Amino acid sequence: MIDIDLNTRLNSGEPKAYEELYALMNPRLKNYCKLFFKDLVLIEDLVQNAFVKLWEKRETIDPAKSVESLLFTITRNQCLNYLRDQKLNGESLSIDEKPWSDLQHLYQLDFEGHEGQKLEEQLLKALKEAIDELPERQHEILVKCKIEGKKQKEVAQELGITIKAVEKSLSLSKKQLQTKLMAEFAELAILIALLLE
Repeated sequence: MIDIDLNTRLNSGEPKAYEELYALMNPRLKNYCKLFFKDLVLIEDLVQNAFVKLWEKRETIDPAKSVESLLFTITRNQCLNYLRDQKLNGESLSIDEKPWSDLQHLYQLDFEGHEGQKLEEQLLKALKEAIDELPERQHEILVKCKIEGKKQKEVAQELGITIKAVEKSLSLSKKQLQTKLMAEFAELAILIALLLE
């Protein structure tokens, strides 16, 4: 979880804070982009551009608000703008079986929740809470693989378990998280699917 201290350091332009944020968020943003694209080079470019845009906006970062949500919003807009430009130029869309109308829904979503908190922030908060509620071993494996970006083989060796056990734990965690989040955020099904990829 990104804290107020890191947000404050980002706001003041501290390069080390930016490096910490990059290490934490880069794998997650790449997974997010995989909702839209298969091209890993394109994904890398879009994520890099999102971090550049954040750096350019660093002085406007509110330490009390979620920089994670801001980064996801910037990244989402990068993806959708790229797709829009592709469509306008008559190029074929490189989306994995995602109709354009479904992706447009992300643009049209009202990202303000009932309490004035962005839906993306509510979803991230709910996801963190759901992850924290997982059994200890499942939590540990999920964090290492999905948040820290470690390979399943590396996690298996680190924990002294089989790769199959890591895969089973991730699959079980994904199902539990999906069930919990879909009950509360059905309108964000696309984002939930991506976050749990």
